[in-house]
Amino acid sequence: MVSTFHGLEMAKRALNAQQAALYTTSHNISNANTVGYTRQRVNFAQMNSISASREPGGIVSGVGSGVEAGSIERIRDQFLDTQYRKENSKFGYYSTNADALRQMENLLNEPTEEGLAFVLEDFFNSLQDLNGSADHSGTRTVVAQRAEAVVETYRYLSSSLQDVQDDLKNQIDVTNVELNSILRQINNINIEIAGIEPHGLVPNDLYDERDRLIDSLSEMVDIEVSYEKSTGQPSPIADGIATIKLRNGSDRITLIDGASRTHSEVNINAGVNNNITNVVITDADGNQSEIEAHNFKSIGTLQALFDMNGYIDENGDIAGYYNEVKADLEKMLVTYVNEFNRVHAEGTDLHGNTGAAVKDFFVFDPDHPLGTIAVNQEIIDDPDLIAASIDGFSGDGTNAINLAEVYNKIGLGDFGERTSVKSFYQSLIGELGVRAAESIRMQNNSDVLRQQVEENRMAVSSVSLDEEISNLIKFQHAYNAAARSMTAVDEMLDRIINNMGLVGR
Repeated sequence: MVSTFHGLEMAKRALNAQQAALYTTSHNISNANTVGYTRQRVNFAQMNSISASREPGGIVSGVGSGVEAGSIERIRDQFLDTQYRKENSKFGYYSTNADALRQMENLLNEPTEEGLAFVLEDFFNSLQDLNGSADHSGTRTVVAQRAEAVVETYRYLSSSLQDVQDDLKNQIDVTNVELNSILRQINNINIEIAGIEPHGLVPNDLYDERDRLIDSLSEMVDIEVSYEKSTGQPSPIADGIATIKLRNGSDRITLIDGASRTHSEVNINAGVNNNITNVVITDADGNQSEIEAHNFKSIGTLQALFDMNGYIDENGDIAGYYNEVKADLEKMLVTYVNEFNRVHAEGTDLHGNTGAAVKDFFVFDPDHPLGTIAVNQEIIDDPDLIAASIDGFSGDGTNAINLAEVYNKIGLGDFGERTSVKSFYQSLIGELGVRAAESIRMQNNSDVLRQQVEENRMAVSSVSLDEEISNLIKFQHAYNAAARSMTAVDEMLDRIINNMGLVGR
């Protein structure tokens, strides 16, 4: 037989349970715009109606004992988290790639009047003009000035390419520091969770912060996340301790060890001209895992920065797109200048110098041609030293035409039988345009896929104000009903205690 005050106790439990639901709903509404917040719900559980008894069988089932707020659970789908982090890694790679290629396009600035192609065409035209007025000092001065514009453009490209590479290296360093900071933060949260879960508690807010950090980490590198149950008596809905591994091709390298509550330190090393040599991952015991730069295949922001900035390949050579463009520009410059100086030496200047006596038109340091190219200072000071003539007459400009045609001459150096300086540069710009367009397309595609997964994840985990307001009304009505139930039981007990037994007095 149930207690006389059983109804009061049951109504009190109902009030407490609905109050917990109201508070949780208010918590959801308060964090509707909080980044990384996962909506929560109260799991109601009915109280056991079976109790011990001296009757045969030892137990008896009576009236139910009401409800209790069993646990407060995050509404989260780990499968969607895994999908999102994979797409986030791809987005980090392609967006970083696209940004670096946009910088390259802005740097080369083609086709505009400030680009290299335009100043080379201007120089070409000035040499053709020299053919018709080889003895005119003004025309010769224009040739020297246009040549200076060419070398200044080359030197500007050289310094600008180096500046961008320096910026990319700084970005790698900043990303490295940020990555290690995130690893430390996740490990500290793991330690906090490990101290809470064994007591049966569920630290939802710590889970949210950890998931937010893991999402940020996934943009930098490709990761694999798993969870281990805490010791003691954790709740069945507890997430557990996160273990995070770096996915590098078929290899898995531990970044966060959930079992030992430790994290690794990632160090990115660079060699000559800031080209990346390797990535060293050191665990808490000092054990190191080394990944050579050319073997680093963990898609994300870091790999894109390596590919753009430059790294040392398996043969010990310098690789990376910015290095490739710089090498192509140097190849173009050296081939053009060497041929131009050779043709220049076949002519005669206004002082009658021929052969070895003719001054080189361009000079440069063979070890660093792109940044040191210059017009021979003697020619700048005395444009009459330009060997525009073949037969030695002052009005002859035949060699000026030969000099102009160096720009369009095919088969020079290593260009191939059908390639000239002009077409080589055009193909370089065309390849850059195609590569940039492809990276932007892949960035947009990966962003669309990432947003789709994110929308699916938000449909499950984000706070819907309409739904929460509906819940507020539902729990408020349930709370009022529980209060009314308590009032009814109170009136019944008042009748029993204060009004029964008065007949006949």
